[in-house]
Amino acid sequence: MIKILPNCIGCGKCVPVCPFGALSLENRKAVVNSACTLCGACVSVCPVKALQMPQTAAASADISSYKGVWVFVEVIEEKGALKNRPVSLELLTKGRELATELKEELCAVIIGGNNSALYAELSAYGADKIYSVEGPAYTDYNTAAYANAMIALINKYKPSIVLYPSTYTGRDLAPRIAAQIHVGLTADCTGLSIKGQNLVQTRPAFGGNIMADILCPGHRPQMATVRPNVMGRKVVSAGKMAQVIMEVVPVTAEAGKVRIISKEMEATAEVEKLDEAQIIISGGRGLKTAENFNLLNAIATELGGAVGASRAAIDAGWKPKNHQVGQSGVTVKPKLYMACGISGAVQHIVGMENSEVIIAINKDGSAPIFNVCKYGIVGDLHQILPKVLEAIKDSKK
Repeated sequence: MIKILPNCIGCGKCVPVCPFGALSLENRKAVVNSACTLCGACVSVCPVKALQMPQTAAASADISSYKGVWVFVEVIEEKGALKNRPVSLELLTKGRELATELKEELCAVIIGGNNSALYAELSAYGADKIYSVEGPAYTDYNTAAYANAMIALINKYKPSIVLYPSTYTGRDLAPRIAAQIHVGLTADCTGLSIKGQNLVQTRPAFGGNIMADILCPGHRPQMATVRPNVMGRKVVSAGKMAQVIMEVVPVTAEAGKVRIISKEMEATAEVEKLDEAQIIISGGRGLKTAENFNLLNAIATELGGAVGASRAAIDAGWKPKNHQVGQSGVTVKPKLYMACGISGAVQHIVGMENSEVIIAINKDGSAPIFNVCKYGIVGDLHQILPKVLEAIKDSKK
């Protein structure tokens, strides 16, 4: 908890700024309760500097031996072929920037049944080295097996930074590794930078109302999961081949307890892959009913795009959860994003603001969505969208 020094004058300025209600006044002195999370919001407002963050113990481990930026590469199967998940290439692009600034190596870590066909692309996106763990036991993702392999590599080579995609796999794998090697983990980062020798991990906090910068100066490796579509992708070393280091990591008995007997993949149309779609037509509360999403579906089909939704539309049951765009849904970066009947709450904006072209349709001319769009239409979407669909069809004749 926050430390309150004897020179507190009981002015009460710290009480209303605490977002958790952890401070109150008793006998003209500030007191703190167990709700305190050490966020530090109260420290800066105290006029007499009577609030103090507790001193942290010095790190017991020597972190000077930890060097290098690592990216865990997620592999997916598409149309019968293995490919690097696009977010992994985004992380390599950002990792290349970080490693260059630190003057350290960028390393890709890939685990799977047979990884050789994927090395060239990882090299092109800036990897200096590729640590590859292969074998039949790693063909399908297994939490315990993959975690054991990553921990073995981390303990052997001691990277300073390890980045994971904020996907179902990354969100499952990274916390287990962090818990077992006793380091911190920042989830769902939207920004990464270097300050000194530390990784500045930026993520939305307090419901997306502020952006928090998180540092881990006393422990290594520094680990973070990063949302898809918030970092750019760039080939930086075309034709270059990274050094491939094959590692043999036996599967533990614990991992061997889990066996995949069979797999049934739900058929997913290309237009439903929001995180990779180049055109997205999204609807919000202004659609009013689930049936009105049929118009968005028709426009998306004509354009070869996907249909998204705001949280309000998801909560109303108009679209399944996997269509949600925003902080608690999918982060997207299409060439065209059309927001229909979406007011533009910050939680939605953070998930689509990096789109190349944003078009907004809303009858409220003061809606926040108009602050981020390139083209805005103030009007009734129920009258506008049928004309848009008609115009698209006419253009194809």
